[in-house]
Amino acid sequence: MNTALFHWAVRRLRGAWRRWSLWTLLVALVAAMLVTLVWLAGRYEASVVQDQIERDASDAVADIRAALARNLLSLQALQTLQAGSSGTQRWEAQAVALLREHRELVRIEWRSPSLRLQTFVDSPFHAIEWANDVRVEPHSDTALACANARRLSSPAYSSSYFQPHGDGLGSELVEFCIPPSAGDRDAGYLVATYSLHSILTEMVGHGLTRRQEVSFTEADGTRLALVGTARRSAHMFSARQLLDLPGNTLILRMDGWHTAPSLFPNVLTALVTAMSIALVTVLVVLVRDNRRRLRAERELGDAFAFRKAMEDSLVTGLRARDLQGRITYVNPAFCEMVGFSAEELLGQSTHLPYWPPELAEEYWRRQKVRLAGNAPPREGFESVFMRKDGTRFPVLIIEAPLINAVGQHTGWMSAFIDISEQRRVEELSRASQERLQATARLATVGEMASLLSHELNQPLAAISSYATGSLNLLDSARDADAAHVRADLGEVRTAIERIAQQAERAGRVIKSVHDFVRRRDRAREAVPAQELLGDVLPLVNLQARKLGVRVRVDVEPGLPPVLCDRVMVEQVLLNLARNAMQAMDDPAITERTLDIQVRRAASNAHSAWLEFSLTDGGIGISEETARNLFTPFFTTRAEGMGLGLSMCRTVVEQHGGFMAHKPHHPRGTVFTFTLPAVPQEGHN
Repeated sequence: MNTALFHWAVRRLRGAWRRWSLWTLLVALVAAMLVTLVWLAGRYEASVVQDQIERDASDAVADIRAALARNLLSLQALQTLQAGSSGTQRWEAQAVALLREHRELVRIEWRSPSLRLQTFVDSPFHAIEWANDVRVEPHSDTALACANARRLSSPAYSSSYFQPHGDGLGSELVEFCIPPSAGDRDAGYLVATYSLHSILTEMVGHGLTRRQEVSFTEADGTRLALVGTARRSAHMFSARQLLDLPGNTLILRMDGWHTAPSLFPNVLTALVTAMSIALVTVLVVLVRDNRRRLRAERELGDAFAFRKAMEDSLVTGLRARDLQGRITYVNPAFCEMVGFSAEELLGQSTHLPYWPPELAEEYWRRQKVRLAGNAPPREGFESVFMRKDGTRFPVLIIEAPLINAVGQHTGWMSAFIDISEQRRVEELSRASQERLQATARLATVGEMASLLSHELNQPLAAISSYATGSLNLLDSARDADAAHVRADLGEVRTAIERIAQQAERAGRVIKSVHDFVRRRDRAREAVPAQELLGDVLPLVNLQARKLGVRVRVDVEPGLPPVLCDRVMVEQVLLNLARNAMQAMDDPAITERTLDIQVRRAASNAHSAWLEFSLTDGGIGISEETARNLFTPFFTTRAEGMGLGLSMCRTVVEQHGGFMAHKPHHPRGTVFTFTLPAVPQEGHN
């Protein structure tokens, strides 16, 4: 019984504590709202006063601008009188009347175009001791104001300066200069002097000066002139406005003092209103808190379901461990990867079941290093795991520290990727690469065979021609006398020597093409351009006589030797010459001339180049043919292989040169290519 009573009392105390806590919170809220209301009311009244003084300052500046504009009209009328022929006395009379009407003006001067004082009138309301000798100096305020007015072609003000009075006091003055009009430059300047104190007295409304102080100040706060009085209190309000004048800028400051806001008559009303608002606010807060809690629970459930769905859809295995190495979390992908269920893995720390027995000790040492705080590499590392059925498979492991919501390190999160398929693909790729290399070697063999068959045509054709000529000479020697026989035998000997040379040339072609296909670096030698042409001209002349083509050779004198692979460059010349002569093998072409020229292309202190050009008068090259001209196996002749021009450009480019072609007018084509030459000392 006593125990039940004790529990009942405890429950009543808990309920009372909750209720009193709510009421305490309500009272504190009401008190805070009252304090806030009083503070806001004070701030509002202060802002109203500040806005009012800002408006007063703006109105004062507007009044001053308007008054100065009216004075400008009066002064301009006086200047017009000055420019006329009315005389000095009338001008002085008008100036005195203007000074009596506008007490802010203390002096009006009439100055010549050189600023020399002609006449002046002083205000009868101000006793000022003027230093006329100072006012005519080049750097005086008057001179500076007139110089500024002349530059702007409009009236200008000077900076303020202090001028003593006859009664021992002084005031801040500002000079105002009106330049002569553009039509009458000889009229001179009209200079008016303003008193800043009088400007405030005469141009600012008296209602403003009765309530607050109005003053002109400098940028650092120094007062230049002050008008008005204000009673002192604890709260001061100040406003500043710029009075922007041509040539000068003044700051109008307005200060006012006000008592603290009187809020006591409104406290009772504010208290009732605040309590009502507080009660409603408490109910709203309770309802919103309940809705917020329900919404948070729903969002938490949605986030958990989303995370669960995301984890189930991952193909990457995830595993979390605490700082002691115990497994705290595994996702379904990891369980499927190793073949163990989550219940079999959670809580495991040493000799994990998916470690291969032969690697367990090594993995345990690595895990101890990791648990000691050494961060793994961010790019991950490879390892080998064992499935439940005993099969091994490679994995890529990426680990990162596990940080909780407060930034504390609580363990390690690991991601596992099964790379078995990647290894299989890499092996297939390696095998495919080996097959491609074998295929490439076979293609190289075919390319070498094609090039050999193409390049050997020329020396073999020359050998055949020389052999046929030798047989013809031997046949003709049977019926000739001894002298003719000896002459024919000499020609036969020459032909046989040419056959031997061409056979040797065929061997060099085979070796050069073999090196060319294998992309070996071949030894280059310095060969004179005339010698290169001399080696190929016999073969060119043989075909030229057969086709009725006249060959002209033009070599610029004094050329440096060419640095090249002699055999391959000779093949280029032969191919281009043969193509040029075949292009002129047309009955319609009567003028068949092949021009071969060699000249200097470009040179400097470090390199020199020679340009070889072969010009024919053939049928030319069409645009469609030009696009595929250097494509391997492209040809326009039935007996051609389409490798000649491709090989020629490759040989030239391997020498660092450039091959091109262009039409020749009126007909034909020009093929040009460049080859490096041996630089000569002093050669440009």
